[in-house]
Amino acid sequence: MPTVLRVGPFRFFFYVGDGGEPPHVHIERDDGEAKFWLDPVRLERSGGLSRKDINRVRALIELHRQHLLEGWDEFF
Repeated sequence: MPTVLRVGPFRFFFYVGDGGEPPHVHIERDDGEAKFWLDPVRLERSGGLSRKDINRVRALIELHRQHLLEGWDEFF
């Protein structure tokens, strides 16, 4: 599970077996997690994250979207 970005308490990463899916990123913080599609950016699922955290993660993904997509392309 390569980490492609860390911002504050959030870790953004890919699962090795996800290469057959459209570009997306997994995010974890403490006991919470989420999965966001990258093109377009939208929440696929989440659990244990507050609405505030989800909104912050969405904003971080928008800010770092190009880096995340490049990381996806390099890894898969």
